[in-house]
Amino acid sequence: MPDVTEPGMIVNGVRIDASFAEAFDMRATALIITADTEAWAETAAVSLTGFATSIIACGVEAGIDARLAPEETPDGRPGVRVLLFAGSTGELQKQLQNRVGQCVLTSPGSACYAGLDGGEPLKLGDALRYFADGFQISKRFGGRRFWRLPVMDGEFVCEGTTGLTKSAVGGGNLLLMGKSVAATRHAAETAVAAMMTVADAIMPFPGGIVRSGSKVGSKYKGLIASTNDAYCPTLRGLAASALEDDIASVLEIVIDGLTPEAVAQAMRVGLAAAIALGPEAGACRIGAGNYGGKLGKHHFHLKDLLP
Repeated sequence: MPDVTEPGMIVNGVRIDASFAEAFDMRATALIITADTEAWAETAAVSLTGFATSIIACGVEAGIDARLAPEETPDGRPGVRVLLFAGSTGELQKQLQNRVGQCVLTSPGSACYAGLDGGEPLKLGDALRYFADGFQISKRFGGRRFWRLPVMDGEFVCEGTTGLTKSAVGGGNLLLMGKSVAATRHAAETAVAAMMTVADAIMPFPGGIVRSGSKVGSKYKGLIASTNDAYCPTLRGLAASALEDDIASVLEIVIDGLTPEAVAQAMRVGLAAAIALGPEAGACRIGAGNYGGKLGKHHFHLKDLLP
């Protein structure tokens, strides 16, 4: 919990905490999913990135990074680039295989390609090819292997592998605090819309926003995370609060990026967008969550990211 008595700054009437977001190393990869139409590429991508908000319970954090025009994809069709983050290479490989197999292979007209070059390869088509039961065909093109798997609407084309990065970062965040639920949500939605323009970064929670921010541990044995009581307005007076009397709602935006620079840039544009609204239409205070520097080595100080 940040020390709210610590002097911060005021920008466009919005109070900025003298705090930082504490983030940690992750493993990550990227995929390009294409289909005959934008709608079907989006459907496959949304399905693949479903139930992928937090590695605490989902195994992986995933989201849509960008919508791609036909001239930006390997097969000249509409596409979507998705990012996936996990705590280990083994878990990332498991999630990749299961999610592509269940959500992309199954989607009408889809194809799947590597969205990241270099690093240790993760199996993509090299793992899924066995579904074709011996009828799979591989071809090399431009030094890359592609698999063609016969399916009921034609063929599923899938690249053999995709790249892995061990330089990814998870846990960047902003805490938006407002005088009403509506104003706080407006600030968060505005910030997320701006952050979605940043390449190589995702906000994995629903709509990019999370209301159930958590603290480490619980009074209940075996529960590794529980409600962030210091930021719950209804617990003011019942628990040690980090909130002033004028704050009625708090929403958090969590950011994962392929690099620390991507996370910093997403936080930077999100801060600028929220601050531009001012304290009446948006957030009256903006902070960031950290654990005193004990969780991760990446510290994104708000003062360094201000517009």
